[in-house]
Amino acid sequence: MKILAIDDQQLILMSLEKRLVELGYEVQTADRGKAGQDLFDSFKPDLVIVDINMPDMSGLDVVKHIRTKRKSKTPIMVMSGNTDDDIIVSGFDLGIDDYMKKPVSLSEVAARVKRILGNEVTGNTSSEKEKTRMLQQYCVGVVIPCYNEEERLSGEAFKDFAYENLGYHLCFVNDGSTDNTLKVLEELRKGHENTISIYDCEKNGGKAEAVRQGVLHLAKDPQLDYIGYLDADLSTDFRDFDDLVKTLENSEFKIVSGSRMSRMGANITKESARKIISKTINLIIRRILGMEFNDTQCGAKIMDKDIVDLLFTKKFITRWLFDVEIFMRMRNHYGKEKAKSLICEQPLKRWIHADGSKLSMKDSVKIVGQLAKIAFHYHS
Repeated sequence: MKILAIDDQQLILMSLEKRLVELGYEVQTADRGKAGQDLFDSFKPDLVIVDINMPDMSGLDVVKHIRTKRKSKTPIMVMSGNTDDDIIVSGFDLGIDDYMKKPVSLSEVAARVKRILGNEVTGNTSSEKEKTRMLQQYCVGVVIPCYNEEERLSGEAFKDFAYENLGYHLCFVNDGSTDNTLKVLEELRKGHENTISIYDCEKNGGKAEAVRQGVLHLAKDPQLDYIGYLDADLSTDFRDFDDLVKTLENSEFKIVSGSRMSRMGANITKESARKIISKTINLIIRRILGMEFNDTQCGAKIMDKDIVDLLFTKKFITRWLFDVEIFMRMRNHYGKEKAKSLICEQPLKRWIHADGSKLSMKDSVKIVGQLAKIAFHYHS
């Protein structure tokens, strides 16, 4: 039996196609509504799966084409992150057969397809691991800066996350590493080329420049809605990072930043001396920003793609304190009060200081001078 899938998010479309083919269906895909209409006429599918929000036309216009212009009774399933009740009702009024709200698991999609088409195909059934794979509401790009990380990169953790969360793209930035980091990354990417990429910097430019280059690289991908960054040592748990994304999805914030504040029920561990230094530095940062953020330096942040140009087009003036510069750029552009309303600081449930940190105690002393540099540059 034949299925036509129409969705402008390639990360989701490719995963859906792969699973339906494994189940034994003949599948064709389109990443635009108009292309989907043309394919419907030529492919003559037994089922159409269509998204609502697409750049050239609404999925409901595709439904109208099928039901009104072609007068076809071909079953139609909508799979969308749009949860507007009026849109859902309009879909059923037009004659759709099912409405699936993202995020939705691939196994649930497969079950709904079988309910509509019957069980005539004899492809692979879902394994327990397959049941955890979720088609996300939005597509998210994540930059992971890497400098001499061959001993600390948790390849399996990254691969498992990319496998289970369909809609995420992980971009590892090799920041001129002198060890075998690049080879480790190339091995990690094998078999995951659609969801994991490598941006290789010939020379070491520091974490700030590595993140900046990675973010600008991901921003060229039109399917991505949000872009963030995460430390390669996974000191921030992937579950916490996904919580940051969910907060951004369901709010008017432009940035959601992780915070390593100690609080009841949180597993936050840090070396005592480092903790004292961090508190001192954070006090200085608050004075410079004029905004009461508890932890600007947490290496887990997610932001709306539409502010990338504002924050990352110009080079940062420091190698390590670019997070402070991001907050300063937000303040200088929007004004202090508006910037405070657009930035959410969300406590992490778990965070562990990983061994082998590139930031030494000597570097911590230098930070004070770098903060003075930031204060002069952004206030002048």
